[in-house]
Amino acid sequence: MNIAVIGCGFVADAYGKTLDNYPELKLVGAHDNNPQNLASFSRRWSARPYETLEQALDDPSVEMVLNLTNPRSHYEVTRASLEAGKHVYSEKPLAMDAHAAGCLVELAKQRNVSLAAAPCSVLSATAQTLWKALREGIVGRVRLVIANFDDGMIAPKSSPWQWRNEAGVAWPAKDEFEVGCTFEHAGYILTWLAAFFGPAKCVTAFASCQIPDKGIPVDEMAPDLSVGCIEYPDGIVARVTCSLIAPRDKSITIIGDDGILSVPDVRDDAGRVYFEPASPAGRVGGIERRFNRWTQSFRYHWGIGEWRYRKLLPLAGQPHGKFVSEAKRVDFCRGPAELSAAIRESRPCRLSAELAIHIVELIEALQYPERFGGKRWITSTFAPIEPLSFVSNQ
Repeated sequence: MNIAVIGCGFVADAYGKTLDNYPELKLVGAHDNNPQNLASFSRRWSARPYETLEQALDDPSVEMVLNLTNPRSHYEVTRASLEAGKHVYSEKPLAMDAHAAGCLVELAKQRNVSLAAAPCSVLSATAQTLWKALREGIVGRVRLVIANFDDGMIAPKSSPWQWRNEAGVAWPAKDEFEVGCTFEHAGYILTWLAAFFGPAKCVTAFASCQIPDKGIPVDEMAPDLSVGCIEYPDGIVARVTCSLIAPRDKSITIIGDDGILSVPDVRDDAGRVYFEPASPAGRVGGIERRFNRWTQSFRYHWGIGEWRYRKLLPLAGQPHGKFVSEAKRVDFCRGPAELSAAIRESRPCRLSAELAIHIVELIEALQYPERFGGKRWITSTFAPIEPLSFVSNQ
């Protein structure tokens, strides 16, 4: 499938680095309003530089648009691309509110083209391993999920506006602060929960801007902390936190009657997945109890927690191809490849447009709870997401 990248900013290089994993995707061109970023990206990844968005959309060889613009431009760029008859894979979120996202989905249906949105990490080996363990009932009935996406207090002391990717493009600090960490990052957690537990029922949330001055001028500062409780079918509750305040923590913990599943880092596509039984039996339980009795005085004086036996689960399948880097084990192009495969195979895309609407509705409720009286009943839904075939057949 021939693709054109629209938006050659900070994240575009991550797509370029993982594009070779999917030979069925061919980059034919790119456009950005910043001529320097456009020229740099086009040279680095051998893409034709389009001077305008219209020029890219008028190119009949372009079949799919990768919308990598800033979040507040997603709607307009995606709308124009759909109207031009192009399939679209959009960076997260699909739009800045659920109504706008719904309009894009309806337009895609009218134009008979496909629409999908990031993030795609739910297709990673890490997420699929966790999901497989849940389907196998390893923790019994699920009661509670604790999910965090905290980036640490990056501003103002860390001066993130000075960060550069390998191509020399600056991290868009002003836009990130104005859009908000919840709109930028909550999708990484929410797509996993959607796959595991289905459509959410309601969200009760709190959000706040704790650091109004992050070191650079902004037009309006978005909340840098959101905490929400999301209710899912079967009585499952997820507590979700996003912040630029709390120490870096991108973990997810799923508590069931028979044990606990945990992933230390949801942004590691080949990360660790642990199972901790509720009450270890036999020799393991005896070792755990004796060890904790022996170390009781150390824990009291030095604040060391109790030791708990955890089993490292084998990854369900091996990661495909290369990652952005050894330090950032993420495959960004897995999403566009999934959309391309769905079109080619005439099947539903696992990252469906309806799922994208649902995620936007949840994010709105988390970041702006005052718009909904603190609690929002979720109206959007989506078809069940299928696990990857090689995992479900294991």
